[in-house]
Amino acid sequence: MTDPNNPDEQSDLVVKPRMKSQRPPMYKVLMLNDDFTPMEFVVHVLERLFNMTHAQAIEIMLTVHRKGIAVVGVFSHEVAETKVAQVMELARRQQHPLQCTMEKE
Repeated sequence: MTDPNNPDEQSDLVVKPRMKSQRPPMYKVLMLNDDFTPMEFVVHVLERLFNMTHAQAIEIMLTVHRKGIAVVGVFSHEVAETKVAQVMELARRQQHPLQCTMEKE
């Protein structure tokens, strides 16, 4: 029998290292350029679905137009997935071919 008051005796207690909690992976929502979706519609989508100011929305829309693609936000997987679906649904309802996708940051 071990003596709890004797520090020289081994204890059977196993101490597990504490795991650091990691931030969940983040996802970039990307908007793609096309030759048919009106610039005004893209600005509307950015203002409405991404809560951008008019100036921010115009800047992002111009980046999409000039470079062919732009990051419109970085979110958790669930939020990014929802944003992509909302953009695609809104574009479909307005009969625009606007494309939006997401990728891991």
